[in-house]
Amino acid sequence: MNQGLGGEWGERLAVAEVKLHPEGMSDERSRRDALYAELEKLSPNVTGEIVGGELYVSPRPRPRHARATVRLAQILEPFDRDSGGEGPGGWVILFEPELHLGNEVLVPDLAAWRRERMPVLPEEVGIELAPDWVCEVLSPSTAALDRGRKMGSYAREGVKHLWLVDPVSRSLEVYRLESGRWLLTGTHVGEVTVRAEPFEALALELGALWQR
Repeated sequence: MNQGLGGEWGERLAVAEVKLHPEGMSDERSRRDALYAELEKLSPNVTGEIVGGELYVSPRPRPRHARATVRLAQILEPFDRDSGGEGPGGWVILFEPELHLGNEVLVPDLAAWRRERMPVLPEEVGIELAPDWVCEVLSPSTAALDRGRKMGSYAREGVKHLWLVDPVSRSLEVYRLESGRWLLTGTHVGEVTVRAEPFEALALELGALWQR
């Protein structure tokens, strides 16, 4: 991607589908490897993901999106501490991890694993262990993908909890995976204080995500 792209670049998913159909390449793994080679060529100013056999390229988040992500990570920091320290602990929380799940490459805004499932941090960039929780912070350019194919991918891989944070509507949607399907357990809007699973041990002041 070119850093100088402008206009609609900031408003929509850029290069929404890059389809590769090399002759004789029917193997899904080979196709994924070819797509990943294209992903690695992308500018650091964009985010590339492989979802449903296609390469999606999205712009880096706007300040309001980035701010909400950072604030949420700060609020959840007590869960990321060692269980023996102060706070609830018990989790490993990562910012924009690159997940290699099956033949897909997904990059959620935040993801977390229970420490018993991830006792040691992987050395590789691509994490093959599905998270226990993911959070997507929606933006106009990525909302359709986040709500569509990516939610389906997370369900398929057995992610137990999913949050959708929308800085524009100032809302938090909380989902739990049940029988392979997402169950919406709550929608919270504005500046309310909520206890949202799997981090219900902490009272989350939603308004903190929207503050400057």
